[in-house]
Amino acid sequence: MLEPSQHLVSVAPMMKRTDRHFRWMMRLITRRTLLYTEMIPALTIVHGDRDRFLGFDAFEHPVALQLGGDDPAMLAECARIAEDYGYDEVNLNIGCPSPRVQKGNFGACLMQTPDVVARSVEAMRAATSIPVTVKHRVGVDDQDEWDDLLNFVEIVAEAGCARFSVHARKAWLKGLSPKENRNIPPLRPDLVYRLKKTRPDLLIEMNGHVHGSAEVLQHLQHVDAVMVGRAAYDDPYSFVDVDREVYGDDFPMPSREDVAEAMTEYARRFMNDKRTPLTRICQHLMNLFAGEHGAKTWRRHMTIEMVKDGARPEVITDALALRARSAPDRDPATVAAAAG
Repeated sequence: MLEPSQHLVSVAPMMKRTDRHFRWMMRLITRRTLLYTEMIPALTIVHGDRDRFLGFDAFEHPVALQLGGDDPAMLAECARIAEDYGYDEVNLNIGCPSPRVQKGNFGACLMQTPDVVARSVEAMRAATSIPVTVKHRVGVDDQDEWDDLLNFVEIVAEAGCARFSVHARKAWLKGLSPKENRNIPPLRPDLVYRLKKTRPDLLIEMNGHVHGSAEVLQHLQHVDAVMVGRAAYDDPYSFVDVDREVYGDDFPMPSREDVAEAMTEYARRFMNDKRTPLTRICQHLMNLFAGEHGAKTWRRHMTIEMVKDGARPEVITDALALRARSAPDRDPATVAAAAG
């Protein structure tokens, strides 16, 4: 198992985004990046269908489970369950500002009660041997001064948090939608840098509108790790050079076509074994060719065909062939081969 200090780059947990199918695709593109589940409420894990919410493939490692909750005992039980399932880390969400999450008294609102977060981290650490980490904001509502941030981190650090993943934008709990709060107020990366400088003994990860390896490397001059969110979903193939540029590895880099073909085989296997609708898998492939010729053709075919009754994984290979024929700058031999 890798230590938290070895995870230089991660893909942020995102609701309705970072499920097992998206993670499988990302692992085809990058071997080293830490991947996260969606945020899963502790109550759901304790009383729900665990295999449905927690099941994943060994190919996805390293992978972390993100939890939402404020009950130390329940979170501790979830941490133990996470270890039993084979997760590499367990992360506590102290960053989501959505009204639904606030109603459950977890997410960003818990920045106002760092002692609750600390007790939760202590309980989780006592229940498991895997690292316990926290993802949070630089502030919440009017508690947005430097001293507020430092106080929160120091209290939680005392409880043994292994890494602080800091979204460099404060959360407004009222008056803004979660979507608006992804852009308002402005990012404050300087606060995350200052946090690392003030507490060099802690592992600090920067999160917030990071795009591409160049920006990751720039942030790594000031912090220990970088978490990429929406950019990873909007252009997943942008991670293809992360292993080489950030980690210095020389793994062979797959082409976008390689990824699409591998996902076809994955979909065929998963649909046969789990009876999963093709849409659950194909929705994550929409942006695989982002910025490339034929991207619209690719998305259009997938959008229309994947929802039809009896849709099969060949929808992916058909979309690949159509895209090849629509790309004017492709070598004629390559286009002919892709078209069969």
